[in-house]
Amino acid sequence: MAIVAVIKSFGLSERRCCRLVDQNPSTQRYKGKTSASDGLVRERMRELANRYRRFGSPRLHTLLKKEGLVQNHKRTERLYRLEGLTLRRKRPKRKSNTIRVAMAPATRSNQCWSMDFVFDALLKGRRIKCLTIVDDFSKICPRIEVSHSISGLHLVRILEEIRGIAELPKTIRVDNGPEFQSKALWEFCFTNGIELHHIQPGKPTQNPYVESFNGKFRDECLNEQCFLNLEDAKIKVEDWREFYNSFRPHSSLGGLSPNEFAIGKELGLTA
Repeated sequence: MAIVAVIKSFGLSERRCCRLVDQNPSTQRYKGKTSASDGLVRERMRELANRYRRFGSPRLHTLLKKEGLVQNHKRTERLYRLEGLTLRRKRPKRKSNTIRVAMAPATRSNQCWSMDFVFDALLKGRRIKCLTIVDDFSKICPRIEVSHSISGLHLVRILEEIRGIAELPKTIRVDNGPEFQSKALWEFCFTNGIELHHIQPGKPTQNPYVESFNGKFRDECLNEQCFLNLEDAKIKVEDWREFYNSFRPHSSLGGLSPNEFAIGKELGLTA
């Protein structure tokens, strides 16, 4: 550009201008060459991009290379930019902006419950979803709901059924799953004066009681049973829940079952 400006301004020859700016004449006279095959590559690239809509430059280059149209990835990237095929990155949805603070340990029954989901499969391969609920203090499991799908509304119906036979907690500790952030659950907790406490995303250690319970549930029930169908799974899971509450000794409760510990607390027989 500098050589062209000098020529236009002072009418000097191209060779003399090159000497003045210390530039090789061959550099000034060089014309970039466009490969005749670029058009073919660009056309095929558009076809592949239209067919595989989420493929970026690296995957398109692999396909083009397999067809023998390109070798160097730099050429693919150059043509990819010229075609304007850059993908929009899908941004994750913003999580709820709940203030999260450390919770004090529960000091009595029904002060805080923890909830989570555990997944397994029937004998034929269809997935089942288990909602596990555990009392942080007494370790009693008031309910394990087994279904193929559990939505926010389904979760509220479960809590309403529990309310009909037992006292609901003051706080429920959950993770950031969509079921636990549903409007139905928020409204139910607000109406019943329940604090819904969400742990920080990606930190299951902040929900330790139900994580510990889930490990026992999977090891002693899910891994030991074969479920023929959903009804069979419900029966076997409920049998294990009753065994856990009434007979299974719990190390953190001094070898007592959760029910024995809760009764002992009521009678003042346990510390």
